[in-house]
Amino acid sequence: MEYDDSNGAAEMTAKTKAFMDEVVIPAERALPGGEPISEAGITELQEAAREYGVFAPQVPEEYGGHGLDFRSMLPVFEQAGRSLIGPIAMRVNAPDEGNMHLLELAGTDEQKRRYLGPIAAGEMDSAFAMTEPMDGGGADPKMIKTTAEKDTDEWVIDGHKWWTGQAPAADVLIVMARTDPDAHPYSGTSMFLVDPDQPGVDIVREIPKLGDEVLGMAHSEIRFDGVRVSEADVLGELNEGFALAQRRLAPARVTHCMRYSGLCERALDVAKAYTSEREGFGERLTEKQALRHDLADAETRLHAVRSMVRHAARRIAAGDEARVETAMCKVFGANVFQDVVDTAVQMCGANGIGKDLPIADFYEDVRILRIADGPDEVHRRTIARHALKEVDPSELERITRYGEAVSGE
Repeated sequence: MEYDDSNGAAEMTAKTKAFMDEVVIPAERALPGGEPISEAGITELQEAAREYGVFAPQVPEEYGGHGLDFRSMLPVFEQAGRSLIGPIAMRVNAPDEGNMHLLELAGTDEQKRRYLGPIAAGEMDSAFAMTEPMDGGGADPKMIKTTAEKDTDEWVIDGHKWWTGQAPAADVLIVMARTDPDAHPYSGTSMFLVDPDQPGVDIVREIPKLGDEVLGMAHSEIRFDGVRVSEADVLGELNEGFALAQRRLAPARVTHCMRYSGLCERALDVAKAYTSEREGFGERLTEKQALRHDLADAETRLHAVRSMVRHAARRIAAGDEARVETAMCKVFGANVFQDVVDTAVQMCGANGIGKDLPIADFYEDVRILRIADGPDEVHRRTIARHALKEVDPSELERITRYGEAVSGE
């Protein structure tokens, strides 16, 4: 399919495809099934990405990247997503990609110097601590309970977070906390840059979970007990944490979709190669009508996701929040990706669930997306609320009267 990607995007995408085919996918194939890549292996891949000219394509040039705009990033991220280790090799991986975007948007010059440059270079890792356990903020972020209280010229953070990705390896935590307990959380919450080695920061445990075996990226539970940070560690404007979070999370949902679109493309490539050679019941599996229909459906729905994502990206690039568009991309995309990878597993039979092929790892990883960055139900709520808000009251009355007339017959 042809998309309206810019010349710059097309050029970087071609370089990324070459990097993936020639470096990343061979490195992935060399990993024993189900084992994570080593830190040394990641470093080697990142050096190779620099040599290919594809490292940190979305980061401004002044911080060591290539300065691609948001719309041009998308096909590049899609190619990087063809392997689970591709995004980290190119420094377009979550959560660092979203955190770099956040620092670029809201960081002071000093915060950018301390964090954005080193994170972009792969010298530091970061984590985004927003979700809280059980009765705290999760799918409903208004329930956030972590607090930050002012004490002379410092802020004192107390609270409990979990599902914080990459926390054990992080050199900086971006922490959401209530700073005005009397205000609605949307207008009384702020973000703080916290050193995980600060007194009072306790990374309690790594939470066992589905997926991420190839990367070995842990999600953690963290407690903050009287953690002191300075005024210089406030990220963005005070009490504007939710507005800032939306500016981080909406684009991140779109980039998630493109990485997973690439992952699904690769899953189908593997399945097509396998079924083209495998024979059963007197013919190649690719001659079976049921399989061909499943493949056609998968290709069609992936095309729909890619088109939706580009539409949302145009809105974001124009300065819109695009909350509804990104919600549609996220909920539709996450379900398509799960179904497509499931189809690829089924096409490969027993080999699909084995770890000799990468799609078993893809299958474990892709299920997470229907929950991460907002579960399906929350995004559907956003879409439905917008749809109902736009109903013309007079039209609603006319429809109701028609319904009464029909029932009266």
